Amino acid sequence: QVQLVESGGGLVQPGGSLRLSCAASGTIFSIYAMGWYRQAPGKQRELVAAITSGGSTNYADSVKGRFTISRDNAKNTAYLQMSSLKPEDTAVYYCNADVRTVHRGVFWGQGTRVTVSS
Repeated sequence: QVQLVESGGGLVQPGGSLRLSCAASGTIFSIYAMGWYRQAPGKQRELVAAITSGGSTNYADSVKGRFTISRDNAKNTAYLQMSSLKPEDTAVYYCNADVRTVHRGVFWGQGTRVTVSS
């Protein structure tokens, strides 16, 4: 089985920065795309950013120019560098990964909370 563990969330003031990490472990043959999603209270989960195994990225319009997704394939880890944070970025952030383990499947982490408030 595969486990994804997010870390790096917390409380930050508007305009501040945070770096989230997502480490995948278990029986992993390869990881295809990895992504960060978020879910704010009362809202649906939405894609924030995604990155392929080759490094191609895409971002939600609301975070373009402020957030950067990256990954370290040797460590099976993805990162989300968040800058110029706004109160509307407040949410639980989830990592997911498309993984070839014994079979191929999409796995999710448990989430890490980000609160942007003064």
